[in-house]
Parts: sequence; structure tokens; C-alpha cells
Amino acid sequence: MNRLFCFLFQHIRLSLQWHLSRKTGEMLRIMDRGTASISNVLSYMLFNIVPTVVDILIGVVYFVVMFNIWYGVLVFITMAVYVVATVLVTEWRAKIRRKMNLLDNQKNTKAVDALLNFETVKYFNAEQFEVNRFKDAFHEYQRAEWWTTTTLNLLNTVQCVTIVLGLMVGTLLCAMDVVEGRLTVGDFVLFYAYMIQLYSPLSLFGTYYRLLQTSVVDMENMFELLEQQADVQDLDNAPDLQVSGSEIEFKNVSFHYAKERPILKNVSFRVPSGRTVALVGQSGAGKSTIVRLLFRFYDVIEGEVLIDSQNVRYVTQSSLRQVIGVVPQDTVLFNETIRYNVRYGRQAATDEEVEQAAMSSDIHERILEFPQGYDTVVGERGLKLSGGEKQRVAIARNILKNPCILMLDEATSALDTNTERNIQSSLSKISRNRTTLVVAHRLSTIVNADEILMMHQGEIVERGTHAQLLEIPNGRYAALWRAQVEAHH
Repeated sequence: MNRLFCFLFQHIRLSLQWHLSRKTGEMLRIMDRGTASISNVLSYMLFNIVPTVVDILIGVVYFVVMFNIWYGVLVFITMAVYVVATVLVTEWRAKIRRKMNLLDNQKNTKAVDALLNFETVKYFNAEQFEVNRFKDAFHEYQRAEWWTTTTLNLLNTVQCVTIVLGLMVGTLLCAMDVVEGRLTVGDFVLFYAYMIQLYSPLSLFGTYYRLLQTSVVDMENMFELLEQQADVQDLDNAPDLQVSGSEIEFKNVSFHYAKERPILKNVSFRVPSGRTVALVGQSGAGKSTIVRLLFRFYDVIEGEVLIDSQNVRYVTQSSLRQVIGVVPQDTVLFNETIRYNVRYGRQAATDEEVEQAAMSSDIHERILEFPQGYDTVVGERGLKLSGGEKQRVAIARNILKNPCILMLDEATSALDTNTERNIQSSLSKISRNRTTLVVAHRLSTIVNADEILMMHQGEIVERGTHAQLLEIPNGRYAALWRAQVEAHH
């Protein structure tokens, strides 16, 4: 079961689109319940159901041989009615069980959401709202659980009535044979004792079939998860990306998440080796989508994304992502030590290399101020660190990774001006002599870029250096620059 759970965990390395549409609590519940159910199914089949079936067959043969055929027929009919009733009621209960599982998933999802976003809950004084939300979900689950228990009691009643009726008819038949002299009192006692002994595994058969059916229902979502295929997959025998100059080129690229809403429209640009190109524009212009396409979180609908003239669609994802470093807007840290989080850029790095990377990102001295230094646990999603400290950890990760291509996806937009200025210095160091693609909200951070691409509604509407774009009459970049300058004054 441990291997199966690990296989499931490995399988959920699916596409970004799949993860964005799933709920963490629900997915973990499906994995946990599914793996436990497989263990139960194997146990019930091998150690309970199969031995019970064998025991019943032996009992039928015994009654036919030792008494007469009518006793065998009686036992067979009783067992057949018992099994059919069990199957029919259990199949009906399966629908109720599925609903209970769904409500259980929803209940756990709400709990995980509230716990992961506890800061937001407190910002809006919504503790009682979340408690009520969880209570409502829990009450819905309890109602479904009550129906599950009620139908279980109904099933047990049907099974008991069937066994009692079969035993009653059998004892009456045997008593008549004793009265008429065809059987002795000893035969009657033997018959009664053996019937009781035979019906014991039969009652267990009903119990284990019910548990088996419940386990099968629990496994359904897990098998649905296993059937999911990644939207982005390596081609058969795809070669590794061979990087020489790390030049990036987007050639007539179009892309959409939904057909009715195109995100990129025939976008073409080139980032020469070792140069920096910046993408600017209003929210929704398609800037971050370009970053995701280069990293191959998605495949383009039309056109090509090339690195050193190699289409990223035709090389392995692992080799592509090995040469690209990303500093995102919102750095997510693991609930581990600072050393672990920095070393995530290259797991084989030594402690000395980790500390050197921290020095290069100007966070080494700050780390030493913590009581436990590099062994300080950063908390859930790194909440014990400030925004600037988390960004410096992200920079240190990429210094360790030492990528040929660097992507900065609004890496400083969530920081205050002073912190942004300090982080910008560290970003300049790491991007030096690297092919760099920058997504920027604050234009002051990209004035020194070799080329700036102004995007609007999925198209590049202006391109050039900072100075060249400011000279365009009624230009969008110039207007955005003036608006930001005025806002700072």
C-alpha cells in the first residue's frame, strides 16, 4: 500500500491546468481513502469471502449426502435468497455511500481552505463565517452518514430474517422426519448444530460483501484520478534540450485557455543570448502566459516556442526546466528550514554552497540573526519570513540552480519601494550575462532592459528600449510611464 500511495503521489505530477481545477483537501482524501480500500478489498477477498464460499459449498454437499436432497435444496435456496438480497440492498446503498463520500470530500476541502488561508479569514473577521460554513458542510455529511447507517440496519434486518426463516423451515422439516422415524434425535441435534455453524460464515459473507462494496465505492475516485492524463506530455523518444547560447524565440504564437477568449494573438519576439527583454502591459495582456508557455506548463495552440532553434514541444520537459530559473511574484516556501528551502534549487548542494548563494542574494546576514540560523523553520508557506526575505530565498535558490535562462515574473510587484530597490540589486546580479525574460508591473524596474515589449490584449503593440518607447507619440508605454511617475509624486 505504501508503494501504491507513492505511485499516486507521483501520478499527480499532472499539468498546471489540472492542479488549478482541483482542491487540495479533496485530492488528499481521495488518495488516503482509495489506498486504504484496496488493502481492505484484498484482505476481504483472500481471508473472508473465498473461505466462506468454500465452506458453504461443502455444507450443501454434506446435507445432500448425509440427509437428502431436500435439505441441500433448502440450504441452497436460503443462501441464494440471502446473497441476492445482500447484493440488491448493497448496490442501492452504494449510491448513498457515494453521496456521503462526496460530502466528506467537500467537508475536508472547506476545512483545508480555512486553515491554509487563516490570515485572510482574520483580515475580514470571518472566523465565525468559516465555522458556520464548516458546520453546514459537516451537517450535510452527517445526514448522509445517517442514511448510510439506516440502510445498513435495514440490510442487517433482511439478512437476519432470511437466516431465521431458513433455520425455522429446516428444523421443522427435520423434526417431521424424526417423528416419522426417518431420522433420529441425534440427527436432529446434528442438523441444528451444523445449520447454526453454516449460517455463521454466511452472515459474515454478507458483512464482508457490504464492506467490499463500500471499499469499491471508495476506490472509484482514486481510479478516476489514475485515469487522468497530463495535458502536456513528452513525445516518445524526445531528446533532451541542447543549450549553446540560450536564445529564446517566440514565433507567431497564439494561445487560449478557452476558445472564446484568446490570450495571445500571433506573438513574435526574440531574446538574444545574454540579453534582457521585458514584458509590460495591463493585467490580462498575456505577460504571465508567455512565461508559462516558455516553461511549458501549456503547449501553444499555434506557432512555436524555440530555445536555440529547438522547439520546446519536442524536447523533454525535465531538460527544458533544468535550464530555466523562475523568480515568481509570490514565492512559496516549504514548511521546512531556510537551508532546505534554499537548497531546493539544487538538492545536492553542500552547506557551503547554500550559504554562498544566500550571501549572493544578500540574505545571509539576516539568516544569522534568527536564533536557529539556517535551521529556522519558515512556517506554512513561509509566513514567518517577510515578503522581501522570501524573495531573497527565491533568488538564492536560482543562484544555486545556475540556470542559463532566467524568468522574473513580477518578482518585486508585491514589495514596498525600499524593499523593491534592494531586491532589484540582487536580481541584477543574478541576471547578469543570462538570457532574461522579465514580466514587470513597475516600469522603473526595467528601464535598463535591452528591449521592452508593450502588450495589449494579447498582442505586442510597441517594442523598443525605454528611451525609444517614450518618444512614441501617444504611445501606450509612455502613457503608462507618466501615470506611474505621477502616482509616485
